[in-house]
Amino acid sequence: MPHPLRNYSFRLLFIGRSLSLVGDAVVPVALAFAVLGVTGSASAMALVLGCAMVPKLLLLPVGGVVGDRFNSRTVALTTDLVRCAAQLFVGYELLSDNAQLWHIAVAEAIGGAASAFAMPTLPALITGTVEPSELLKANALLGVVSSSSRVGGPALAGVLTLAASPGWAFVLDGASFAVSAAMLAVIRVRHVPIPRRKMLADLAEGWHEVRSRDWYWTSLIGHAAWNGAAAVLMTLGPGLADEELGGKAVWAVMLQVGAIGLLGGSLMAGRARPKRPILLANLGLATYVLPLGLLAAGAAAPLVLGSYGVAMAGLGFLGPVWETSVQAAIPAVALARVTSYDWLLSLAAMPLGYVLAPLAAGAWGASVPLWIAAGLVGTACVGTAFVPGVRSFGMQPAQAQPVGA
Repeated sequence: MPHPLRNYSFRLLFIGRSLSLVGDAVVPVALAFAVLGVTGSASAMALVLGCAMVPKLLLLPVGGVVGDRFNSRTVALTTDLVRCAAQLFVGYELLSDNAQLWHIAVAEAIGGAASAFAMPTLPALITGTVEPSELLKANALLGVVSSSSRVGGPALAGVLTLAASPGWAFVLDGASFAVSAAMLAVIRVRHVPIPRRKMLADLAEGWHEVRSRDWYWTSLIGHAAWNGAAAVLMTLGPGLADEELGGKAVWAVMLQVGAIGLLGGSLMAGRARPKRPILLANLGLATYVLPLGLLAAGAAAPLVLGSYGVAMAGLGFLGPVWETSVQAAIPAVALARVTSYDWLLSLAAMPLGYVLAPLAAGAWGASVPLWIAAGLVGTACVGTAFVPGVRSFGMQPAQAQPVGA
């Protein structure tokens, strides 16, 4: 069976995407240090994150339409250049010791808006550069890089921040987008254009593709529940680890165990050929119940750490398997729009978790929102096993696409 890295276009796409993932992985830590350094206020971080998240959520459906109307290579290249400029601007400001909070917030808002157009294009970039038989391996390779960046990215950010300045992390991220744009400029991506219609008609057609597939929209409910639960754990977990599991270092170890589990799951996905990929992936995602429940029950640290590694392995397995299934089953002319709805529902659930978790913990104690989150994840993910489309879904050959400019 041919390997996707032997394909010239995918090889360059993989290199550019890999560098962008590494660059993105260093930014969250560097951004926290940068905002604290500029303002001295932890609450300012919420403002900056909100400035990045709100434009992304609002524009994701539009980004899906643009991704289907135009060649995904052109859209991705343009957004890479925009994000490159935004991150280099922040890096310059921080290195010049003249940074202002509103400058950082505006730059992150521009980057978030660009991400809304970039995120729906990735599936089309993959299906447009590799053969159908190579899709799972291609998605697994990108999943491994994404997982690896989550292992090493924070450490690299810490070195750059402590040894030099947070600004260098933004310079690195901007440079990674520049390289990615250069790679995209020389590759060829197959594209199926859609007829030009009104924006609302395109949005409605994309939503029809989602709701007409019971395996898809029910899985999205599970994915949204998982993201909301992950936000609950990320909000309450550090405090509980410090108070009940042995200190702040336990939380840091837990995150690293999770990153390693994520990597392991991505590696397994590259070798798997499941007969019921959606069913197996959703059941793997349901293992997130374990760390939520064990933490709520006050279990010993080794049990919580081990369960979190298992749960993140389930997420790592789901990524490539889900992407490959979607790329194979969704018509090429609607792939970006369908992907945008996937991202929209998943990302929208996270702010709810961030907001509701501390409110519920303050009213009833931290264990209550953790148990609720566990119940929602278990019900939503395991519940998909009762959906006929999920049980019957098997791996399919991808939709063929003609060569475009």
